[in-house]
Amino acid sequence: MPSDEPVWQPHFAQDMSDDQGRFSTSRSAFDFRYVTAAIRANLLLIVAIISTALAIAVIATMLDTPRYTAKTSVQVNDSTAKVLGSSQEDLQQVNAYTDFDRDLKTQVEVLKSRGLAQRVAQKLKLAGNPQFFASQEIEGLAPGTSPKAMGDLATSLVQGHLAVALPRDSRIVTISWESTDPRMSALITNTYAAEFIQADLQRKFDSSAYARSFISDQLAETKQRVEDSERALNAYSRQAGLIRTRDASSGGGEKEGGSNGGSSVTTSSLIQVNAAANVATARRIEAEGELRAVTSASPLSTRQVQTNATVNSLLTEKSKVEASLQEERARHLDDYPTVKAKIQELASLNQQINQAAGNVVRSVRSQYQAALDTERRLANEVVRLKGDTLNEQDNTVQYALLQREADTNRQVYDGLLQRFKELNASSGISLSNISVIDTAEVPVGPSSPNLFKNLMAALVIGIGLAAVTVFFKDQFDDSIRVPEDVESKLQLPLLGVVPRSHSDDPSDALLDPKSPISEAYNSLRGSLLYSTTEGLPHVMLVTSAQPSEGKTTSSIAIAASFARMGRSVLLIDADMRRPSLHRRIGYENERGLSSLLTSHDAISSATLPSGQDGLTFLPSGPIPPSPTELISTPRMEEILQAAAGAYQVVVIDSPPILGLADSPTLSALVDGVIFICEADRSRRGSLKMALRRLRAMRPVLLGAVLTKFDPLKAGNRYSEYYGYEYYQYGSPQEA
Repeated sequence: MPSDEPVWQPHFAQDMSDDQGRFSTSRSAFDFRYVTAAIRANLLLIVAIISTALAIAVIATMLDTPRYTAKTSVQVNDSTAKVLGSSQEDLQQVNAYTDFDRDLKTQVEVLKSRGLAQRVAQKLKLAGNPQFFASQEIEGLAPGTSPKAMGDLATSLVQGHLAVALPRDSRIVTISWESTDPRMSALITNTYAAEFIQADLQRKFDSSAYARSFISDQLAETKQRVEDSERALNAYSRQAGLIRTRDASSGGGEKEGGSNGGSSVTTSSLIQVNAAANVATARRIEAEGELRAVTSASPLSTRQVQTNATVNSLLTEKSKVEASLQEERARHLDDYPTVKAKIQELASLNQQINQAAGNVVRSVRSQYQAALDTERRLANEVVRLKGDTLNEQDNTVQYALLQREADTNRQVYDGLLQRFKELNASSGISLSNISVIDTAEVPVGPSSPNLFKNLMAALVIGIGLAAVTVFFKDQFDDSIRVPEDVESKLQLPLLGVVPRSHSDDPSDALLDPKSPISEAYNSLRGSLLYSTTEGLPHVMLVTSAQPSEGKTTSSIAIAASFARMGRSVLLIDADMRRPSLHRRIGYENERGLSSLLTSHDAISSATLPSGQDGLTFLPSGPIPPSPTELISTPRMEEILQAAAGAYQVVVIDSPPILGLADSPTLSALVDGVIFICEADRSRRGSLKMALRRLRAMRPVLLGAVLTKFDPLKAGNRYSEYYGYEYYQYGSPQEA
């Protein structure tokens, strides 16, 4: 038939990445409905696994020996009180921790340590206690077992059955121990708490003993260094002639010249002589001032003369004589004897006064001269002592170094001696920061086995195993049971779902336009009309992974469906190994596709009418010796081009993919491939293997068609597309 459509061009290598990107529906999120369907599908398996786990838990509980757990609790504080000082009056906090959480975890690790377990075993003499081994379900030890091996075994058993719990944000540590003997459990638990406290105190005492021993050794070494440094200081002082004295007025405080409060004799003499020289200078200046005062004016007008007692007495007597002389002159003349006598007496007094004033002046001069001599002698002595002091200072440089070394050693010795006294006073008086809150009592009931806990654990384990089993079963099972499996497992869009026919021959159901199969293929036709961006593919290949999946029936149904739409359709039987299309239409397979591939005849010479308007068949023809070689020749491409030019739709029924190269080769020559998949067919990777072979040719995969789908068998799996009532037409009374 002629066609006005453009000439068909074969498809060889079209990239399918876009289609796969559009139709990839792998589950990337949790699908509750799919999980529910998986549970319903594997309900018996899940129930069997969980029941087995519960049965094992019940049997194990019944066979297990009852065990008893005793518990005690101790409080771990964040500091330790120690008595320090000789008075033993003050309690000073030591051992303060900045990170108490870390300290608590450290104490828990100490509780779990083998050393503490060994202390408990030795305290209770468990190595030779048959009752202890019986509580651990050890009936008897091998003959000849050494005491060390028995002790190690007892320690391991004590440590192995210990449990330590530290609640969050709490200082209460719970110690528990388990055995088959309740009294043994309580005894070992309480002993654990007591030994924990004793071990803590022992560690503190051992630490103090080590400190005392260390400080004692350091004290002896420091004492020897003090003696050596002081001997070296005294030897150098004797050699250099340095004499150090202590200033008693300073009370032994710090003085220049030494850190011990002493100074040299030369320095002390210099200080004293310099002070005396200063005093002498002051006295000389005072005497010089007095001398200038008496020599620069009349002697009788100076303060020194006027304050002289002799001069004052003579002046008083002179006043009296002058007064008496005036009285006598008033009565007598100057030559009168009494007047003359008074004049002579007055002259004698003036002479005495002048002589006394001269004596005062000479005395001031003598005092000045004495002060000047004293100042000069003291100044010379100061100069001499300064030189001696400077010479001595050169010698005191090494003396100061030796003295500082001696002082440092003495200070270190005093500090160590004080610390040693404190350690001796406080050793063994430490208070433990661990105290028992609740002592362990003999348990009245067994702690294990606990049937309820075992059943809950078995239930959880059973559910987990069932989930893992169902998951891996679903992952490794590529069987297509419901339409959703097509997209999730094959990564292909679902074109249609064809139900299972109730009769042996589905061709009868295709003749009924109201049958569920006819309705399914009509829906498939609608999907194919919009399967690509250009609409309906021109040349389509129908294939499947394995034989008998409904591939030929689907090819006939698709071709007939498009023929009913008024399009010219050519159905080609490309299965040249086991052809079946000619039997469906009632023709002999004398001429067909193989005849055209081995000749240059026109395609119309081998086509056969179908009895339906618009539908033409091209049988496979005689079976050739090598069908794959014929399909791989350029003649196959020429036939498809001719078919595409003569018909509007070309449908090719090809052989299965697995084991054959025909379908992959043809897929590269067509516009689209329809993959037929039988529902609920047992497979072992055949679908994925077939798709991998098909995708190696990079064809245009239009999608998959699920055939022989039985909604009753798939009822235990969720499907949002189909139900049993979908396939039934109602009567007029039901409308």
